[in-house]
Amino acid sequence: MKVLHVLAPATFGGLERVVHALATGQQQRGVDVHVLVLLETGAPAPLIVQQLQERGVSVDSIVLPGRAYWTQLRLMRRYCVTLAPDVIHTHGYLPDVLSTLLIPRLVAARVSTVHGFIGSTPRGRLYEWLQCRAYRWIDAVAVSKKLAADLAERGVPARRVHFIANGAASIDAPFSRADARARLDVPPTAFSIGWVGRVSREKGLDVLVDALPSLTDLPVQLTVIGDGPERRALEARAYQGASGARITWAGVIPDAARLLSAFDVIVISSRTEGTPMILLESMALAVPIVSTAVGGIPDVVSSAEAILVPSNDPVALAAAIRSVHDQPEKAEQRARRAAARLTTDFSTEAWLARYEQLYGSLIAQSVRAQR
Repeated sequence: MKVLHVLAPATFGGLERVVHALATGQQQRGVDVHVLVLLETGAPAPLIVQQLQERGVSVDSIVLPGRAYWTQLRLMRRYCVTLAPDVIHTHGYLPDVLSTLLIPRLVAARVSTVHGFIGSTPRGRLYEWLQCRAYRWIDAVAVSKKLAADLAERGVPARRVHFIANGAASIDAPFSRADARARLDVPPTAFSIGWVGRVSREKGLDVLVDALPSLTDLPVQLTVIGDGPERRALEARAYQGASGARITWAGVIPDAARLLSAFDVIVISSRTEGTPMILLESMALAVPIVSTAVGGIPDVVSSAEAILVPSNDPVALAAAIRSVHDQPEKAEQRARRAAARLTTDFSTEAWLARYEQLYGSLIAQSVRAQR
């Protein structure tokens, strides 16, 4: 089976980590995996390209000025004709839409993984509308339960929607607590809060920043791993709110999951989500979790495994963080239950197997249709 993953990656984010986990995991299982990245001229090379190449995954790129969509389509068609994949698996609105335009020309089965909707600007909402229109022709759309309901409301046929929550990617050689703290410059006595993701509005880092002034009586240090368009504004906002000295802006760190043991709690403050990889990675290392109850998150953890709070509520977020600090034994119990649930319900092997089964069924349908 030959599978082509297509994405237009950011420097760092959950979508990129899902593609990395899928591509490397599938390759280990004997799938012939290729990755095509769509890049803008002059943009820095995203981290995922180097990471995939280091793991021996075949990576190619199409580099063009922004919005050169028809040229991208032409070059993507030429690439796919040459490669002749059995499955084209797209991630994100641009690859989804381009893949749909290729349908009359290629035999390959089409799969998309929906990583969540942002829709924070008119342009963003237009792109999402086009993306959902594209899903009407893509053979299979993989989503969390919450996103499945969203797609139904947006007119995507139910027969195309498949519930496949993300699985936990294996974390190679995680650092000890002491080593991870030393690498992130976290004092041994600090109550260490971790936040990992793309620094953009939908991820809600601003809500966490606004929660910090309510925790000034605790020895709190927040470490932000990641980067994005909101970073500069949030750095200024944090200092104006007298919490800047309590935040370390670590930027993009390769294999950041290896450092999660540095944290007393991982905070997921998102306004919207699919099934974030940081949630699964935190569960894998039994790190206590405070998260907003959005998207596919409540499908993965309940109040037995994490503290769940409403989105856009810094008061509730601060109270949940304080609870982890004040009741560490209960936090550890939740973390252990989360790790156990991950093993039983969200294992990497089960996740990869579900995609392979989906690919296989679509390929078989295509063969029958051609006879």
